[in-house]
Amino acid sequence: MEKTLCLDFGNTRLKAAIFSGRDFVEELVLPEASSETILQLISQYQPTKSILSSVIRHPIEIETLLKAHTRFHPLGHTSQLSFSTPVGKPETIGADRLAMCAAAVDMFPNQHNLAIGLGSCITYNFISNRHEFLGGSISPGMTMRFRSMNEYTALLPMIEPEHHFPLVGYDTKTNLLSGVILGMSKEIDGIIDAYALKYSNFNVLLTGGDMPFFVPHLKNRIFADPNLIYKGLYAISEYNNR
Repeated sequence: MEKTLCLDFGNTRLKAAIFSGRDFVEELVLPEASSETILQLISQYQPTKSILSSVIRHPIEIETLLKAHTRFHPLGHTSQLSFSTPVGKPETIGADRLAMCAAAVDMFPNQHNLAIGLGSCITYNFISNRHEFLGGSISPGMTMRFRSMNEYTALLPMIEPEHHFPLVGYDTKTNLLSGVILGMSKEIDGIIDAYALKYSNFNVLLTGGDMPFFVPHLKNRIFADPNLIYKGLYAISEYNNR
């Protein structure tokens, strides 16, 4: 079975996933973006294909190594996609958004899909049943909201997110937790409801590192998948290796 190495170099973490055929095998958090790290991955997993999604300035030697040892595809605005991007500046669409759209189309073809990513920012990405990425919206993510309240006030502390907190906060920490996590949950539900007024039937896909904090608080039916971006990268790799 052919193995595919999917690399996701984000602003916060460097991650990778291994696929055996279409099956997701495992996720890896990488210590650094270096030739040594990539060579170790290639040696350990022996991938035949690879794809890199990067929003950082990574060493070009990484791409050289991937080209030498695998059928390599760098994700970018020139990538062939299973959907069209009839938006103002398609070259500015983030790689994570492209991957989410590719996963949605691969999993639910010929259907309306709203893919929501919960990372540094919340991204809402709508793909029509004609496989058109029509755009969406972007708002601050969870950590950004906690940090902004700490940095733009004199007394509010920087706190770590927690899963358990009351609706009515009883101290500063629980007030911040309720305000950010419940506030974002209501925002997400509200955006979904707004799409429902315009599109009568669509799937809602949710992913991102912050996803577990919000799933219990959402009233709308969603398809939660922590590996959605990896599955989208795999789909794009396959589409460009046809």
